[in-house]
Amino acid sequence: MNTTRSGARPRLDDADLSLALGSRKYDKRLAALQHKLAQIQQAYLFQGRSAVIVFEGWDAAGKGGAIRRISAALDPRSFKVWPIGAPRDYYMQRHFLLRFMERLPPRGAITAFDRSWYGRVLVERVEGYAPEPRWRAAYREINEFERMISDDGVRLVKLFFHITPEEQLSRFEERLRNPMKRWKLSFEDFRNRRRWDDYALAINEMFERTSTKGAPWTLIPANDKKYARIAAMKTIAKRLSRGVDLSPPSLDDSVIVEASEHLKMRQSLVESLAGRTE
Repeated sequence: MNTTRSGARPRLDDADLSLALGSRKYDKRLAALQHKLAQIQQAYLFQGRSAVIVFEGWDAAGKGGAIRRISAALDPRSFKVWPIGAPRDYYMQRHFLLRFMERLPPRGAITAFDRSWYGRVLVERVEGYAPEPRWRAAYREINEFERMISDDGVRLVKLFFHITPEEQLSRFEERLRNPMKRWKLSFEDFRNRRRWDDYALAINEMFERTSTKGAPWTLIPANDKKYARIAAMKTIAKRLSRGVDLSPPSLDDSVIVEASEHLKMRQSLVESLAGRTE
């Protein structure tokens, strides 16, 4: 997962992009982590907790694949994915954080952002969509925003998927050749490749300025998709479960009484459900 030294902010060069995972280990770990995430979602729902997961990374780095594996494990009634693109006119006339504030999860829910408010210090910085004074001010504004939602009880996980330029080009070619994946490929993907070094500089400064104790970045080596998915899900499960009771919620006595009558349960089972036996 995060290959940085303990307590250090990540840098792109820290990622060991040779890390990979075989299919058998992947399938076993995927099933276990999906089960863990389902437990976490249930605990958050019944305990009134909420969480935000930020997915950032290079184009074609595998964010979507990881999100799909997480979505497969969770009930969509309390899990929402927001794909973030260019802001429409309404939001261009307002503070850049507004559209993200409006999409924060309610109590009991988990929200994932497929790209996020970090666009201000990445694409808007590199492509010149935001003037320098505004994207420089955004580091402080983002840290304050994340501190605010954390103080409000929102767990925050920030993941960055890193691949090599060569691996990215290979995935672009795969998308071009596969009719079912062509919709993922755009002019902007190739345009952004031409400024790889500029983006790398912006990404490393983003880590340096916004990886805080309360909201650290995790760098995901993603040249191998299976490894990246498991690393991301493991990070999410670890952060969201820390200090949280994942035990199934207790049943209301009225439910137990009705169930015992309709299902003709044994008395020992009734007592166990009511918490009167170990």
